[in-house]
Amino acid sequence: MSLGERFSLKNRLARLARLAGGIGLSLGLLAGTLVTTQAAHAEGRIRIAEQFGIVYLLLNVVRDQQLIEKHGKAEGLDITVDWQQLSGGSAVNDALLSGAIDIAGAGIGPLLTVWDRTHGRQNVRGVASLGNFPYYLLSNNPNVRTIADFTEKDRIAVPAVGVSVQSRFLQYAAAKQWGDDQFDRLDKYSLALPHPDATASLISGGTELTGHFSNPPFQNQALKNPNVHVVLDTYELLGPNSPTVLYATEKFRQDNPRTYKAFVAALAEAAAFAQNDKGAAADTYIRVTGARIDRGELLEIIDNEQFQFSVTPTNTYPLADFLHRVGAIKNKPASWQDYFFEDAAIGQGS
Repeated sequence: MSLGERFSLKNRLARLARLAGGIGLSLGLLAGTLVTTQAAHAEGRIRIAEQFGIVYLLLNVVRDQQLIEKHGKAEGLDITVDWQQLSGGSAVNDALLSGAIDIAGAGIGPLLTVWDRTHGRQNVRGVASLGNFPYYLLSNNPNVRTIADFTEKDRIAVPAVGVSVQSRFLQYAAAKQWGDDQFDRLDKYSLALPHPDATASLISGGTELTGHFSNPPFQNQALKNPNVHVVLDTYELLGPNSPTVLYATEKFRQDNPRTYKAFVAALAEAAAFAQNDKGAAADTYIRVTGARIDRGELLEIIDNEQFQFSVTPTNTYPLADFLHRVGAIKNKPASWQDYFFEDAAIGQGS
């Protein structure tokens, strides 16, 4: 069994375990949760799925300071918050559409995929951005300096093949390199791995994995190895952009207006906190995630002018337009406002 197959199996089993909620559901009932949307729960409960990396720091702040609970009380509401950690846009979208979570945390790529597929039905749309961050495509193969240098001997780790924002960025780059008709040319070299596992494999070497489309802090940790180098920088590809976002179904937003309002207010407060006090933000990340990273190293990563903690979506539309152009999504959005809920709290995006 290959490295990708082993981790793919592990991810599928972990996804099923998480969706079961640890309460021993039968396989038949569990399978039902994957295809049947659960009935909406009453106001005062919210279930949030996050993934790995500094890009989810706003959620770490929200959790650490109990900001949803705080803003809920301002609305006269006691809110129970459940936190889950998943890996990859496919797992997150499965959980959202099955009714296992209320708020999905993933890349703009998975949002656009699920927005398109639920258009006119569940009507999934974005809630907010988690900030602007550059993502790096890395390699430990000295012969790979551009994406054109990858061959059938190389494998590129992404959180979810063909769905994750990293996979979509790779497709965008491939279309620029070879034309729109070959946008998915590198998909056959891609495999799904969580960032921590992909980072460890890239650093250690000796496997078929020679590339990793990463995110901070994992990309920074990998680059400490002199054998690892940057092949592609998404800021050079697209300009500053919001790669990671939060999204929800229209029904959850409509059925839980006070809970939803408290959540967005909590995010906005967390963004102001993280942007204005990077030291405290670094402490929060380490405390909440238990990450084994030196505080000084972490602070150096986030105290970077390219990093901006903000709930306002930035420069997301070029990717949306591209995905429609190549047929990856059927519905063409007229602007970013088509796939984000209208909310004054998140400002004027793009």
